[in-house]
Amino acid sequence: MQTPLLGIIGGTGLGDALARRIQNPEQKTVETPFGAPSDAIWVGTLGRHRVAFLNRHGKGHRFNPSRVPYAANLFALKSLGVTTLIASGAVGSLRETIEPGHLVLADQFIDKTFRRQNTFFDDLGAVHVEFAEPMCARLRERLMLAAEKVETVTHADGTYICMEGPQFSTQAESRMHRAWGGDLIGMTALPEAKLAREAQMCYALVALVSDYDCWREHDPAASKQSLLQEIIGNLNQTTQNAVALIEKTLDSDGALCDEHCACRKSLELAVWTAPETIPLASRARLTPLFH
Repeated sequence: MQTPLLGIIGGTGLGDALARRIQNPEQKTVETPFGAPSDAIWVGTLGRHRVAFLNRHGKGHRFNPSRVPYAANLFALKSLGVTTLIASGAVGSLRETIEPGHLVLADQFIDKTFRRQNTFFDDLGAVHVEFAEPMCARLRERLMLAAEKVETVTHADGTYICMEGPQFSTQAESRMHRAWGGDLIGMTALPEAKLAREAQMCYALVALVSDYDCWREHDPAASKQSLLQEIIGNLNQTTQNAVALIEKTLDSDGALCDEHCACRKSLELAVWTAPETIPLASRARLTPLFH
């Protein structure tokens, strides 16, 4: 295992903006038992921390949300020594009070995905990690403290509904998501957060609100082109806000989380399969996840 690194996964909008700020970047190409990650991983310095940065959608936004190689991404980052992970992603708002341009430190999920590999352990056996609190509370707290220094509205919590996509919601679905108690709708945070927990990483998500979901009707006089430009403008603004938040978070000497966090011990009681029945080859290839 390498020296611990802070991982950053850049989603729509944030990827290129944040990658340009990494000092002395070194490109790492990592092969994993789950195939190749979305892109090469850039290791360098951001603020006062050594970071490993990965663009979730790959160069040129190549992977749609259903096709992102989530397992390969998380395994590659853990193999490089990442133990704490800050992710970002664009979302639609399901609440009037969560406006385009705001940031949200989501704290809960509802998972509607169905096409994605959501565990590392199919070949190893029955592994059940706790996921009642899907985000690292300590890492979210550090992000929220940094948010006080950023001139934008950052919501301290919110329920993120992750849909399969790549199509957007119908109005009926959007109204249902609101009735469920959802605050945000997106397509990329899962199974990413589940895999981070299986990899014993501290994980937190910065959600970038680009627009209201379709429960809220648009101005009928606005053209499709003007609505698209409005969304792009919102995303550009919220991207700048998210970059500022992450930079403020990294502008400190101390570790953002440490080995005493419960996230780092998520596999201690999770393996239910009898050890003598686990194939040695399966255990060996997944060794990085157990450290």
